[in-house]
Amino acid sequence: MATSVVHRFLRLLHGVAPWRSSFHHREITALSQSLQPLWKLPFRAFRTDARKIHTAPARTMFLLRPLPILLATGGGYAGYRQYEKYRERELEKLGLEIPPKLAGHWEVALYKSVPTRLLSRAWGRLNQVELPHWLRRPVYSLYIWTFGVNMKEAAVEDLHHYRNLSEFFRRKLKPQARPVCGLHSVISPSDGRILNFGQVKNCEVEQVKGVTYSLESFLGPRTYTEDLPFPPAASCDSFKNQLVTREGNELYHCVIYLAPGDYHCFHSPTDWTVSHRRHFPGSLMSVNPGMARWIKELFCHNERVVLTGDWKHGFFSLTAVGATNVGSIRIYFDRDLHTNSPRHSKGSYNDFSFVTHTNREGVLMRKGEHLGEFNLGSTIVLIFEAPKDFNFQLKTGQKIRFGEALGSL
Repeated sequence: MATSVVHRFLRLLHGVAPWRSSFHHREITALSQSLQPLWKLPFRAFRTDARKIHTAPARTMFLLRPLPILLATGGGYAGYRQYEKYRERELEKLGLEIPPKLAGHWEVALYKSVPTRLLSRAWGRLNQVELPHWLRRPVYSLYIWTFGVNMKEAAVEDLHHYRNLSEFFRRKLKPQARPVCGLHSVISPSDGRILNFGQVKNCEVEQVKGVTYSLESFLGPRTYTEDLPFPPAASCDSFKNQLVTREGNELYHCVIYLAPGDYHCFHSPTDWTVSHRRHFPGSLMSVNPGMARWIKELFCHNERVVLTGDWKHGFFSLTAVGATNVGSIRIYFDRDLHTNSPRHSKGSYNDFSFVTHTNREGVLMRKGEHLGEFNLGSTIVLIFEAPKDFNFQLKTGQKIRFGEALGSL
């Protein structure tokens, strides 16, 4: 096709009289030689309203396709976000306080449109696949090197012992690896990093400094489906007053982020009684500190399991927040809990009471006792009431290990 078109064009040059008068034979021959490379180009046809036209697209021309455009814009946006994070870290090193830049509604909606629940279920199934004996050491060694895992603390240091990734993530520690502090009333329930802590004010809790979430949205209404001891809260203050049961007490909170390399089990932070569990199905967005600074009410968007009860000073709660690839939240004494289910109603929650006719108290937990586990790193949020002289012995951003003191009277 290409050869015939070029030949017809050359015959036109030689055969038409007006052209003979303006072109010499040498010039036509040179033109013919310059058109030789066009013979090898693939010709394509397209239609217009008038007639069918043949074109030969240049090989170097960029073709506009949806996938390259999406990859280019997505990569550019990700690069811009990484640059912003790098700039913030450099300014923080200089001691400058940077106001958080919150994500817009469209950015949150776009992020939530990613099928993180489906991806997390796929990741969970992949973790259950038994690895060949010869492959276990290189796979686990790569994970250890990437996330800085200390295998000397593991109860079983032999990497060949763990049949799959799930067993490796949920490895137990040696008994002496995490001594439980007996001098302080509240200890850290897990390994991790302190994102924020302090007194709850105006029913708003800080997930990181300057970025808050609603206390009632996070815990849900104080009225339970199992029993209704409290009327619905009419205002923010009344909801907070429902949680603070004793005069002279205040409400406190502490947020602990578990990185992928941390010990993934969590324990009871104090002596308390668990009377109720509330499960919020939701998104599974990342909860790393960078995302916590970017998305307001991040913990309210994500799937979470809220355990509430009482300790010696009144109300006490521990919430396990899910994250990307962490759809599996397990509570050892709650066999009815199933997280990251394929089907759930948006904005819904389900309640379960551990107080029954045969058990009037609930589930008694001792300080340091095994409570539950994540499939990978995530977040633990403590919200509790205590006397006004309760003091945290923490610094924002510090690393902490299970068993170490959070605070005391």
